Amino acid sequence: MHDNGTLYIVPTPIGNMQDITHRAISILNTVDLIACEDTRHSQRLLQHYQITTPLTSLHEHNEDKRAAFLADKLKQGDNIALISDAGTPLISDPGYTLVNTCRAQGVTVTALPGPCAAITALSASGLATDRFTFEGFLPVKQQAKTEKLSQLTNESSTSVFYEAPRRVKDTLLMIKEVLGSERQIVLAKELSKAFENYVSGNADTILEWLDSDPAHQKGEFVLLVSGIKKGGSDIPEEAINLLKQLKNELPLKKAAAITANHYDLKKNELYQLGLTFD
Repeated sequence: MHDNGTLYIVPTPIGNMQDITHRAISILNTVDLIACEDTRHSQRLLQHYQITTPLTSLHEHNEDKRAAFLADKLKQGDNIALISDAGTPLISDPGYTLVNTCRAQGVTVTALPGPCAAITALSASGLATDRFTFEGFLPVKQQAKTEKLSQLTNESSTSVFYEAPRRVKDTLLMIKEVLGSERQIVLAKELSKAFENYVSGNADTILEWLDSDPAHQKGEFVLLVSGIKKGGSDIPEEAINLLKQLKNELPLKKAAAITANHYDLKKNELYQLGLTFD
C-alpha cells in the first residue's frame, strides 16, 4: 500500500518572469508531474528555469476526467503540482474539481502563496482595501451581466473584476449605466509587464482613455470599482432627512432629483444613498 502523495497549488508569474518564489521552483523541480492549463504555454516557464518535470494538461474542458486520473496517481504516492497559465490556480482558473476531489479522498493539498492579479491590482489601486469582493469575469451575455452588476448597486466594498480586451469597453459602459457615472474606477492593465498602467477616474474618463489609442484596449485587465459611501458622509444631514421624507412619498429617482436640486448635490449619489435606507 502506498502513502498518498501531495497536491501542490503553485502560483506562477502573471507577467514578470522573476515573480516566482524559490519554494515554487523547488516544488516544480521535485514533483513527479505538473498539471497545467496549456502545456505549450507552461513549457516556456519551465524552460526558463530549466525544470524538466513532465507536464499534463488540466483545463476547463477535461478537468472532470483528469481530476479522477490525477487523484488516483496521488493516492499511489505521486506528488503533483498544479499551475495555471498565470497567477494563482483556481482564481478564475481551473483546479476546483481536482482540489475538491483530493480533499474528499483524503489526499493532502498544500497551497503556496504567490502572484494573483486581483490582489496585485487592489493593493496599488488607491481604492479601499479593508473589504472587497472578487467577482472574477462578468457573464458574457448582456442580460446576465446587467443582473450581476445590479447586485452590486448597494455594495459598499470595492469590487474587483477580470475582463477580456474585447469586452472591457462594453463592461465599462454597462457599469456606467447600472452603477452610475460617479463611481471611482481603476483600470489596471498589463500588471508586472513592460506596459503596466493604472488608469483612475470615473467610467467616462476611462472610456475616453480606451478610445484614445487602439493599443489601450489590448492586454490583460483588472477592473476595480469603488463601493458606495454608506451613511452619506459628504452629504449634509438635512439633505439626508429630506431624501428620507420624500422617499416615503415619491419614487426614489424623483426624490433624489428634488433633493439634489434643492441642495446642489449629485443626483446619482443621493439615489445610491437612498438605496441603503430601510
